[in-house]
Amino acid sequence: MSPGGGSGDGPRRRERHPSDHEALAFKDEVEMAQRELASGEAPVRSAPSGARRISWQKWTFMPVFLVAALLATWLWFRGARLDSIAHQAVDNGKVWLALRQHIQLTAISTFFVLIIAIPLGIALTRSKLRRATPLAMAFANLGQAVPALGLLILLVIWLGIGARSAIVGMVIYAVLPVLANTIAGLRGIDPTLTEAARGIGMSPMGVLTKVELPLAVPLILAGVRTALVLNVGTATLATFGGGGGLGDLISAGIVTQRMPVLILGSVLTVALALLVEWLASLAELLLRPRGLEVTV
Repeated sequence: MSPGGGSGDGPRRRERHPSDHEALAFKDEVEMAQRELASGEAPVRSAPSGARRISWQKWTFMPVFLVAALLATWLWFRGARLDSIAHQAVDNGKVWLALRQHIQLTAISTFFVLIIAIPLGIALTRSKLRRATPLAMAFANLGQAVPALGLLILLVIWLGIGARSAIVGMVIYAVLPVLANTIAGLRGIDPTLTEAARGIGMSPMGVLTKVELPLAVPLILAGVRTALVLNVGTATLATFGGGGGLGDLISAGIVTQRMPVLILGSVLTVALALLVEWLASLAELLLRPRGLEVTV
């Protein structure tokens, strides 16, 4: 006979029921998780490696909308009655020339914005140049404080008529969002991450390229996206400095009071801005490190 007078099957196992304290603790944990989720403070899961990064709606909606808008504008323009003055503004490939010049102005100015603002933003977050950040930001803010047209006129007086004055003005006008976002992205990194990287023997350049820049990529790309859209809009003012672009069509439509020419130039400018914004948003999603992606 087993000890305690029990049967030969051995001691009975006592089923463990949760106590009142454990039930209350579990309830508190659930309520806390719900509060964190509602406030946005709950930890989020990284997206699985095989997950689709961009939905099909993101791929298709904007291109379909732009094609429909441009097709409707083209059909309307073909049916519009154009006199000799309107024909002179749009014939002989002038529309395609203006569109090509506008794209060139936007691409060249954005390229110079990137090679100026991103390295400068990185340098201003280093310890040796950190004190110069307020001065650099003041100069960058000055570019947007001055009206774009007034800035272009001053550059035309200094550099002369042509695309060069327009490009310099666009660079000055669009450097602020990229510079500010680069500085904010690098300064917003948790210092413990960089200290841990140095602790395992990484060089300063390794910490920058493998830790800091990947974590700052989302903010930097958001600044680049803003600069691109700014440059598309500002490029329309290049016509007043002899820089060409779609502003030539808009200006010709206003001066000659030909509404079809004005509408054509305006629709092409808006469509180009929307296309550039869509492409920049795709690049922002595709270039974002996978470790920073989250699942909804």
